[in-house]
Amino acid sequence: MAQLGAFAARSSVPRVRALHLPPLQPNADSKGEFCALELEDGSVGLSYVLLDDTLARLHAEGDSLGIAGTDALQLARRYAGADFFGRALGFAAANALTRCLYDRAGFRPGDSADSIGQMQPQAGEHIGMIGLFRPLLGRILSSGARLTVVELKAELAGSAEGYRVTLDADELATCDKVVSTSTLLLNDTLDRMLGCCRNAKWFAMVGPSAGCLPDALFARGVTLLGGSWIIDRRGFLDALRRGESRSEYADKFALTRDDYPGFNALLSRACGTSVKRN
Repeated sequence: MAQLGAFAARSSVPRVRALHLPPLQPNADSKGEFCALELEDGSVGLSYVLLDDTLARLHAEGDSLGIAGTDALQLARRYAGADFFGRALGFAAANALTRCLYDRAGFRPGDSADSIGQMQPQAGEHIGMIGLFRPLLGRILSSGARLTVVELKAELAGSAEGYRVTLDADELATCDKVVSTSTLLLNDTLDRMLGCCRNAKWFAMVGPSAGCLPDALFARGVTLLGGSWIIDRRGFLDALRRGESRSEYADKFALTRDDYPGFNALLSRACGTSVKRN
């Protein structure tokens, strides 16, 4: 929040244009897990909305939230609150402001080489996965690596073909590499999970909502941040509202410490520059 505050202090930042919601009942392919907050300059930030009753509340309260036209930084500060509802809105606003900063600075993270955080799993390695991401299983298991998945849902625990699901995060201590969802940034488990992964040489945090400033994450041990870079805003938002695939409207990006110029450099480049999308 301090970095976004510094950005707002040095440069006029856009206000909120609209909040876009997926259908109330996500489809079987999990295409309705994220909301999108759009700023007046066209910057968009995503946030996961399936924690607690966040999505239901967003649909129920709708226009009464009074989000359109509000101060984006003030909304982003709700991320520091205790409730999932406010944190989700705040995180989306923070991600939108981050995209605004990137665009004004002329910075575009590089494309991701794969969907598993570029960890390049090898035979004999122990890979950790925080949250069961079934689409990622094949790439990891085909490498010959051993896979342990840490889950919060007790009904998923147990052995499966080629991997094991556990509720005990301490089992991550023996992992060489770990891939995690950015949902850790919303459910207050980041510090604990990073502690459990202290011996891992690679920690990739991936997901559509992994669009925040990465400085603090890199400082705490995250190796790679991988998210969605929207290239067709209107197409993306239409697909999100319909609960359909958004893949043709966004690229997957991957950002590491070596590729990232740092917040101060971005801020210097962004000051005095304005980018507006149609």
